[in-house]
Amino acid sequence: MFYHIEGVVAELEPNLAVLDCGGVGYALSVSAGTVSQLSLGAKAKLYVTESIGETNFDLYGFISKSEKRCFEMLTAVSGVGPKAALSILSCNTPERLAMAILNGDEKALTVAPGIGKKIAQRVILELKDKIGKETAGYEPSFTAAAAAVPAQSGNVGDAVAALTVLGYSAAEINPVLRKLDTAGMSAEQIIRAVLKQMVK
Repeated sequence: MFYHIEGVVAELEPNLAVLDCGGVGYALSVSAGTVSQLSLGAKAKLYVTESIGETNFDLYGFISKSEKRCFEMLTAVSGVGPKAALSILSCNTPERLAMAILNGDEKALTVAPGIGKKIAQRVILELKDKIGKETAGYEPSFTAAAAAVPAQSGNVGDAVAALTVLGYSAAEINPVLRKLDTAGMSAEQIIRAVLKQMVK
C-alpha cells in the first residue's frame, strides 16, 4: 500500500500528475487544487489513495492529508465515485467543503462538473449524520470555554464540526484548539489554522 509518493513532477495535466521516482513514473489522478500547487520539474510529495480492481490499479494523489481525507469520505458516500469526488475537490478546498456540508450548501457542490442536486443532497445528508455521531466526544471543558465567549462559540463550534467532517477526532482537534487564539476568526480561518498546526 502506498502512503505517499515523492519525486519530480515529470508531467502535469488538468487532472493528472506524473511523479518520477528513480526513473519510474507514477501517474496520479489529482484535483485542480493539487495541480495548482505543482510545477513541472520541481520536487513534490503527494499523499496517495489506491483503487484496485480486476482490470484497474488507479492512484489518486493529494497535496495534503486533509484533501486525501475529504476524498476518502466523499467516495464512501453512496453514488459518489473517484471522478465525482475529484470534481468536488477541484471546486472546494477541504475547509470550504467541510463548511458547505455543515451549512447544507448544495450550490458549493453542484458547481462541480457532473455533480447534480441529488448527489449533493446525499453527500450533505450522509456526512452531516457523521458529524452528529462523532462530535459527542468533545471535551466538556472546551464546550464550556467556547460558550463563555458567545461571539466565538458559534465559529469554534462550526470549525470543530467541520473538522470532524474531514475525519479528525476529538483527541486530535482539542489540543490544537487550546493553543489557538480564535478571537475574531471565522470558522474557515479556524479550520485552516488547525490544519496547519496538524501538519507540523
